[in-house]
Amino acid sequence: MIDIHPLFESLFEFSRSHCTDICAFLVPANLLATLQTLIFVGIGRPAVQVRLINTVAILYALLMVLHVATWFMIGVVMMPTFVLLSLGAICLGINTWAIAHPQSMATFLQSLVRWVTHKANPLFAGVLPIAQHQSIRPLVKFYGKP
Repeated sequence: MIDIHPLFESLFEFSRSHCTDICAFLVPANLLATLQTLIFVGIGRPAVQVRLINTVAILYALLMVLHVATWFMIGVVMMPTFVLLSLGAICLGINTWAIAHPQSMATFLQSLVRWVTHKANPLFAGVLPIAQHQSIRPLVKFYGKP
């Protein structure tokens, strides 16, 4: 029988010894992949493309949570571990929402765009094409009536 305990120990030790490098990659990758998921749902990209970027974003979020878990296993409880855990959990939640209910996310993003453009309209009237709500039409076409 193969003993997998040393394999996990070495993997956890690798995670802890290269923490700075892992976090330097995972934090921006997590944020950018989640943002790309939001953009893809918001502009009404095909469901296959949304699922592809969503899968990558969920992978990054899970890796972040597992990386933080290796620190919790040895008893390191500090502010950065909670911040990173929160970042991973929030990104995981957003990406799960995008897979489970893309229509409600699209409706929320439409409302957010309307609210932001309404607030920003006096400042950017005529400057931003979003001020005339041009970007909202593809959402309604892709997902149907809000």
